[in-house]
Amino acid sequence: MTRSSFTSHARPTGALYLVIAVSGFFSILYVPSQLVVPGDPLATAQALAERRAFFAWGVLGDVVMMTAELLVSVMLFQMFRPWGETMALAAMVARLMMASVMAAMLLMHAAVLGLSDPVADALSSFSALQRAELAQLLREAHGAGVWVWQVFFALHLLLLARLVARAAVMPRGLGVALALGGAGYALDSLRAFALPDMPGLPQIGIALLAVATLAEIGFALLLVVKGPGLKGPSPAPFKAQTARA
Repeated sequence: MTRSSFTSHARPTGALYLVIAVSGFFSILYVPSQLVVPGDPLATAQALAERRAFFAWGVLGDVVMMTAELLVSVMLFQMFRPWGETMALAAMVARLMMASVMAAMLLMHAAVLGLSDPVADALSSFSALQRAELAQLLREAHGAGVWVWQVFFALHLLLLARLVARAAVMPRGLGVALALGGAGYALDSLRAFALPDMPGLPQIGIALLAVATLAEIGFALLLVVKGPGLKGPSPAPFKAQTARA
């Protein structure tokens, strides 16, 4: 494996990153913003019942995003393995674990979709309010899954930042930004699970997550625009490190 593997995979990986960004924005942010009524499970259930197809499109967006995540995980491993095969493998496994948690979370959305069907036989003995509250519980379980996959993604970003620094094919600041983003995801999960009431922590987490978003978009655009032309040192100096990584 040589540096040519990096350049040959750069643009496809960057393009898939952009697919993740677009499909993720649609399914994670836009669809819920159009359907969920904060603090009102019954109104949310009614909105879902009226726009079940739209909610299903959001689930499809999740599937597209996770499929792209699988491909990106493997491609990043192929790109960066010359600069630390074990580290690149660990980064790939961490990202695949994130995608696995996301896939499990889709079962919650599938159940919510079933509960929103007014003519379904499942739980037909439940009142509309009971079905709405159960759907709310499933959405909250789905939300808790976000804090789980963020832990794996934080690890991935920290490892990727180290690989970017080793390869020296991208601006040094990008690696730093990826590492800060990884810290932001880890901090957000820590806040959610263990320190929900600590003052100032949400603001710090939001700032670091903003850095992560900009870093990932910059990473993707750099791969798409300049991927084949990115130059860096030969991986040879890291062969001994690779064996120990």
